[in-house]
Amino acid sequence: MKIAAKDIDRFLRAPPAAVRAVLLYGPDGGLVRERARALTTLVAGDPGDPFRVAEMTNAETKSDPARLVDEAAAMAFGGGRRAVRLRDADDTSAPAIEGLFAGAPGDSLVVVEAGDLPARSALRKIFEAAAGAAALPCYRDDERALAALIGQILRNAGLSASPDALAYLTANLGGDRMTTRHELDKLLLYMGAGGLDADPTRRQVELEDARACIGDSAALSMDDLAYALGDGDLPAVDRALSRSLREGANPVAILRAVARHILRLHLVSGLCAQGTSLDAAMKKLRPQPFWKVAPRFRAQVQVLTPDNLGKALARLLEAERACKRSGAPGELLCAQALSAITRACGSRRRARRAGF
Repeated sequence: MKIAAKDIDRFLRAPPAAVRAVLLYGPDGGLVRERARALTTLVAGDPGDPFRVAEMTNAETKSDPARLVDEAAAMAFGGGRRAVRLRDADDTSAPAIEGLFAGAPGDSLVVVEAGDLPARSALRKIFEAAAGAAALPCYRDDERALAALIGQILRNAGLSASPDALAYLTANLGGDRMTTRHELDKLLLYMGAGGLDADPTRRQVELEDARACIGDSAALSMDDLAYALGDGDLPAVDRALSRSLREGANPVAILRAVARHILRLHLVSGLCAQGTSLDAAMKKLRPQPFWKVAPRFRAQVQVLTPDNLGKALARLLEAERACKRSGAPGELLCAQALSAITRACGSRRRARRAGF
């Protein structure tokens, strides 16, 4: 059966007893692993217990297709229900997994971890159709879910975040759930949360704290990319895009990061067109541009008109839609859109320097 996004948390807290196998798939590999661990812990207790938990790779199912069924049928030493984790699964795992639903004995829960599978995937079709199976998508956190996650982690540590800090964290995290948690762990350590040397009066994360800890994440590459695009610097855009993709950023996430920058420029440019001074308009942004890049932000507002920026946003939105519906590689569609917008920004900058 397919588990809708709104029902996933409830399912993870109490999977139906009839479910013998769960497929976790999607672009957020960290979230796949986090949910797999949660299910394993729920069923078997300690996920590292070799008597209650068996781990396999896709390569092992290929070399020994019967082993998955044998592991699912095995009894736990000392009693209790077992969990079997199959990592790095893909459509080549389908023949071995089909054996689980052919009347095989045992009550183990088989947790299958896969990457981003298309709707036509043979693996997805098995789990969505078979009785006693469930398929859970693991998509990257949207802005609202990410803000809620950040807030929860900070509250659990006895901390809160200023509006500017929360906005910065939300904009610079979220590509991968595990990476997000690791980055926030760095922030908690920086703030001394729970430590003997923690300052009880310093309970709020400020923007400077967030920048000091999260500045080396993959999102910084996307920040560089967005500013290079607004500068019309095509070589810098190519370098930043390549770096972001190497660091695991999704093309859609990259397009959205650039769109956030363009939207901020559009907001300030629109206020200036209505008579607001540039300084006053920039002060309305949350968070405000970091002092190191504020001069570049100002220069981009002065060069790019609301019409220019509106066209750029439309191009980014169209590229995101194409990434989701087209058979073409998302990286190629993303690169094409960013290159076109960068060239347009460069042309506008050159025209302004020439007095047009």
